[in-house]
Amino acid sequence: MERFEGRCWLDWWANSSTVLGSVEVAIVITAVTGDWEADGRLVSASDEDREAFAFLCELDPVFTLRFEDGSVLAVTVQPTDGHRRFTLTEYTGPVQRAVVNRIAL
Repeated sequence: MERFEGRCWLDWWANSSTVLGSVEVAIVITAVTGDWEADGRLVSASDEDREAFAFLCELDPVFTLRFEDGSVLAVTVQPTDGHRRFTLTEYTGPVQRAVVNRIAL
């Protein structure tokens, strides 16, 4: 594969059985010298979807990229353009990791 262009989903998992968020995205993945580059945009541009996506990115930028055929890839999301667009890199860290977030009340 030299290039993939299509619709996928970015899923944010709280644990192995709970998805807290899922957003449909249009992505372009290109092969570059033994690696790949990917960028994309949210399919839904509603303020509510962007806010939820922004919240999850700030909480932890590691998502599961889910393709139409059901295959998945752990990725790190770097949002741009007010969380409308993003770039992706493959996540190679540990499978289990703690996410710590404190909300000031």
